[in-house]
Amino acid sequence: MLVAAAVCPCPPLLVPEVAAGAAPELDGARAACVDALGVLAAARPDRLVVVGPGDTGTYPEGTPGSFSGFGVDVDVRLGAGGTDPAASGVRLPTPLAVAAWLLRRTGWADAPVEGASVAESLPPRRCAEVGAELAGRDGRVALLVMGDGSACRTLKAPGYLDERAAGFDAQVARALGDADVAPLRALDVEPARELKACGRAPWQILAGAAVGADLSGALLYDDAPYGVGYFVAAWS
Repeated sequence: MLVAAAVCPCPPLLVPEVAAGAAPELDGARAACVDALGVLAAARPDRLVVVGPGDTGTYPEGTPGSFSGFGVDVDVRLGAGGTDPAASGVRLPTPLAVAAWLLRRTGWADAPVEGASVAESLPPRRCAEVGAELAGRDGRVALLVMGDGSACRTLKAPGYLDERAAGFDAQVARALGDADVAPLRALDVEPARELKACGRAPWQILAGAAVGADLSGALLYDDAPYGVGYFVAAWS
């Protein structure tokens, strides 16, 4: 069953080497992510599953990732153990590489880790099913859920300004802060796609995993420094 969850944003700018001179702008988000991962460790899970947007796939512990595509020589691996599957050519998608960087930053060694990326088009019902399947994997499962809110909060945002964006993000922030699965499950695919909110499917997987878990939530960070909604929350 699900015993804890952390929700974090997944921009590569969380990695200071990628952000370079702009790194201090996300110091608050990084600190909140560290706090959220501390909640996961305190729950003493048997397994940690990292969920993020991308092409649908699974990634065993030890899968490598890199930020070389962003012009920096920073490599990561998912978790502290596992065998390195580099010879297979499998690499972490960027959101899971950001998660791997966060886990390394916090020195995660509290439970085995695996990763799962999910297509942004995954229907809500299937998201709920995937979440329930993940929660049933072990006696005590924790989730690290990566995903961003709308990318349309300002004129300079990646998706330009959309007047729906602030309301969408406010709904998500309230649900994450309250560990309220109903509003997360109610998110529609098409509006989320139009607002470029890549976290929709991962959040709905969390909602599916949390049904019956009776978790409480805390919103640790809620801001849009680049016109993109970034949230950090902890459920326990």
